[in-house]
Amino acid sequence: MFNNFHDLADRQLTGGTLTRDDARAILASDDSQLLELTAAAATLRRAHFGNTVKVNYLVNLKSGLCPEDCTYCSQRLGSAAEILKYTWLKPEEAAEQAASGIRAGASRVCLVASGKGPTDRDVDRVATMVAGLKDEHPQVEVCACLGILKDGQAEKLKIAGVDAYNHNLNTSESNYADICTTHEYSDRVRTVNHAKDAGLSPCSGLIVGMGESDEELIDAVFALRELETDSIPVNFLMPFEGTPLEDTWLLTPAHCLRILALVRFACPSTELRMAGGREMHLRSLQPLALHVANSLFLGDYLTSEGQAAKADLEMIADAGFTVLAPAGAVTSAAADDDDAPSPISIRRRGAGTELAPNA
Repeated sequence: MFNNFHDLADRQLTGGTLTRDDARAILASDDSQLLELTAAAATLRRAHFGNTVKVNYLVNLKSGLCPEDCTYCSQRLGSAAEILKYTWLKPEEAAEQAASGIRAGASRVCLVASGKGPTDRDVDRVATMVAGLKDEHPQVEVCACLGILKDGQAEKLKIAGVDAYNHNLNTSESNYADICTTHEYSDRVRTVNHAKDAGLSPCSGLIVGMGESDEELIDAVFALRELETDSIPVNFLMPFEGTPLEDTWLLTPAHCLRILALVRFACPSTELRMAGGREMHLRSLQPLALHVANSLFLGDYLTSEGQAAKADLEMIADAGFTVLAPAGAVTSAAADDDDAPSPISIRRRGAGTELAPNA
């Protein structure tokens, strides 16, 4: 056992592996240790990523009307959440949305579609979008998130120019049946491995704050470590009205920071993204969390508004970090284009469908 969190960081820097006891100590640390924990995690973050922040941008290709019953999701089967619902965006609409994120500094565009998994026709549709996007922005990474993949689909996406594939584990295997019954945890693991085998960079992460125990959270983080994912997005539950987890408020800003630190210590050299729900749960600790996480989503999420993109970029700059640009170049985090349309405004115009008052 380590004497303090800096000892633990030193051990990680010399090839050590986080143990369950170490993980328990991180999650059980009290508020008086929060700055020490953050500073120790920051040494790992800077050792592997310097002072850069990778900016990612979501494009929601198809929203709502999902046949799956994931309890956390506003797009789930039977959801009463008031969200945008629309079928596939036209390629030019997807390109317009992607371009707005790239102009703001995103080095990765994430193309996301609701549903259990894509048909072969859906894969061809996304491949066409990716080809056009790569023609216009050849240095930008493209990540697809289309659900559970069937044999051969990951290879088609790779050939089309997709760089990465996201499919989150979300929670531990032991907890999975409590949050979803229409598919299994093993389906998610298999999809991540399909992506890896096809040469796609694997991206897989968590949703925290769903009532999981510390042991279940540790199980999930260690499972991601075993999968050797290249990037780990940590989502903080947004308890949408109209879903089974509405009114589930179990997180504090300090505990969110501990969770990020746990992932950083478990996977020191892995891209760690503070993702959906960071604004409502980390709140004023978001700039401090940048000293642990090295990646974020810019602007809005799939069915909810995030922090304004300009505010995100100012936060990065104010915290002393720089935005990592495509091809590894570094650019200023300052937002120069005040007239650039926000992601949500593009979605409202482009989708032309239902809009919730609080979507």
